[in-house]
Amino acid sequence: MEIKDFTKEHLDDVYKIEKECFSSPWSREDLAKQLEIETSHFYVAVEDGKAVGYMGLQIFSGEGYVTNVAVLPKYRKRGIALALLEKAMENEMDFITLEVRESNLPAIKLYEKVGFENMGIRPNFYENPKENAIIMTKYF
Repeated sequence: MEIKDFTKEHLDDVYKIEKECFSSPWSREDLAKQLEIETSHFYVAVEDGKAVGYMGLQIFSGEGYVTNVAVLPKYRKRGIALALLEKAMENEMDFITLEVRESNLPAIKLYEKVGFENMGIRPNFYENPKENAIIMTKYF
């Protein structure tokens, strides 16, 4: 497995990951737009020539905002999400923050493992199903 910068060649794979992993996936067009945005730092985990996981990060004035972290179900529990997070944290930032479904205990444990802390709740942040988000942040 190799972590690479997200490029146009990964677009179809990343869109497949989005559709498989999220109840409200980003459109292919929205993913493609990220390739043109200077503040976007998206990474893919590539195995056997295809992306099996990806992470989106926006950086504004030293503030990192994670948009998505997703790994295809059959590739989970192999350290892929951790590798993506570690790659993203190589960027120069004062902090990095994200929202996570409060029921997503494996993700919460992963984020805590790399130093994120629970900063509060966003009520009813997610749809399909409606659920609160935990705001998690790591300061550098």
